[in-house]
Amino acid sequence: MIKHENIEKNLPLMVVLIVIALSWAGLAEIVPLFFDKNTQQPAEGLKPLTALQVEGRDIYMREGCAVCHTQMVRPFRAETERYGPPSTSGEHVYEHPFLWGSKRTGPDLARVGGRYSDEWHRAHLYNPRDVVPESIMPSYPWLFEDKVDGRDTPNKLKALRMVGVPYTDEDIEGAKDAVDGVTEIEALVAYLQQLGTVVTKR
Repeated sequence: MIKHENIEKNLPLMVVLIVIALSWAGLAEIVPLFFDKNTQQPAEGLKPLTALQVEGRDIYMREGCAVCHTQMVRPFRAETERYGPPSTSGEHVYEHPFLWGSKRTGPDLARVGGRYSDEWHRAHLYNPRDVVPESIMPSYPWLFEDKVDGRDTPNKLKALRMVGVPYTDEDIEGAKDAVDGVTEIEALVAYLQQLGTVVTKR
């Protein structure tokens, strides 16, 4: 039998045993979630993003919005009073990758859908200080000129379907036409306006 002090004096053995202990602990925490229906079932009323919203989400990621904005309301009173109900795993089932984030330079956006008008979002993205004078967010004027290129949109929906998002053949076939010629600001606002609406409408 190995004595405790022998383990402490044998660095390689100690490292191996630490890795084994952490691996087992991690598995004990993570594996049950794969079999928990609460983490696998979509929230009631949850639908896949439309082709336009998928493109908007890609613009959101491209412009680095997730660096400063989280999309996860934690179950603390200070957060629920400001942002709304806590986030649930069921409302994020169709997200690949998750955009929960961990840093809030700006406010959480998990429940921003429907809180402001499309015009407000447009003004805010064109020049944030026009609507929030103390904002440090950059301006995004090019979104009003650049158009969405729908050539890859069907392939994006196909890839999402491969990981479990229930897109139909009709959704995929109509994806290019749904976004062709649309400005990037329209796509981004469409994405923002659906955030959290499944939970807040219940």
